[in-house]
Amino acid sequence: MNRVNKYLLLSLSIVFLAGIGAGGIAAGGTAAGDIAIVIHGGAGTILRENMTPEREGMYRGKLTEALEAGYAVLSSGGTSVDAVEATIRIMEDSPLFNAGRGAVFTSEGRNEMDASIMDGATLNAGAVASVTNIKNPISAARLVMTESRHVMLVGAGAGIFAAEHGLETADSAYFWTQDRWDSLQRVKERENVETDAIIPPKREDKHGTVGCIALDREGNLAAGTSTGGLTNKRWGRVGDSPIIGAGTYANNETCGVSGTGVGEYFMRGLIAYEVSVQMAYLDLDLAAAASVVIDKLTAMGGTGGFVALDRNGNIAMPFNTRGMYRGYIKADGVAHTLLYSDE
Repeated sequence: MNRVNKYLLLSLSIVFLAGIGAGGIAAGGTAAGDIAIVIHGGAGTILRENMTPEREGMYRGKLTEALEAGYAVLSSGGTSVDAVEATIRIMEDSPLFNAGRGAVFTSEGRNEMDASIMDGATLNAGAVASVTNIKNPISAARLVMTESRHVMLVGAGAGIFAAEHGLETADSAYFWTQDRWDSLQRVKERENVETDAIIPPKREDKHGTVGCIALDREGNLAAGTSTGGLTNKRWGRVGDSPIIGAGTYANNETCGVSGTGVGEYFMRGLIAYEVSVQMAYLDLDLAAAASVVIDKLTAMGGTGGFVALDRNGNIAMPFNTRGMYRGYIKADGVAHTLLYSDE
């Protein structure tokens, strides 16, 4: 992806790496005091030939609903943190995405969810990991940020903390969906046939982590990410989504970032923070920094993508997979949704 001037209205570039399309979009900045929001719903093999018109409509509709929820907060003078929480809650409540109600199953047949949020104005952050009964983990992450002196709470302790602060809980039946259960059974069948070792899910068994970056009228950025992790995960595995700097990062001086993909690589490369580093220390604009970082992820062997938004309202959405659910909305209030690598 070539470096672009941050004041261009829109530029779109798609490069091809190792035989797999790597796509991204950078949209021009806003005027001072304007608002913007960008989201993702996961990256992976997302092909037109595998998507029925009805299912594509469902994804675009839910992405639009999430964007409009965040925009409503921002346009009414709400904060970027408020907008991120509101937006991600919409996607957590949908079984289409691997977060909240749509969370995938662990090897033991449970749903274990992770989430994080970061305030770019203060660098304060909150996260929860391996929670099982919190309806909206992103709201729990925000409470950790605002109502505790900690950054991350995990497991049962995080659930107790959330309940003490009045967050809505849900039993296992709420999170159970046929699609996710079938995905787990497919992976387990492959384990039984092929080897005793853990078999990662095939591309078609992966479902998307969700994330959001928002810029409010005061010029403050916030970022958030929420996920159900990997199908068939074991041993209390936690990925990048609740790790500040790996899957989520926000700093008013540079940008906000939320990632989706194979979390181990995002953690090893501190992918979310790395975008900010490229801007802060090498004086790159957002598009150039995002291009450098997606190349770094690819060189490490990682797959996935991220969405990013800077303090001037510029947007980047690079990925190295065959698609990523993503979208943005700016001051004009028009929602744009994209699914495929050629959009």
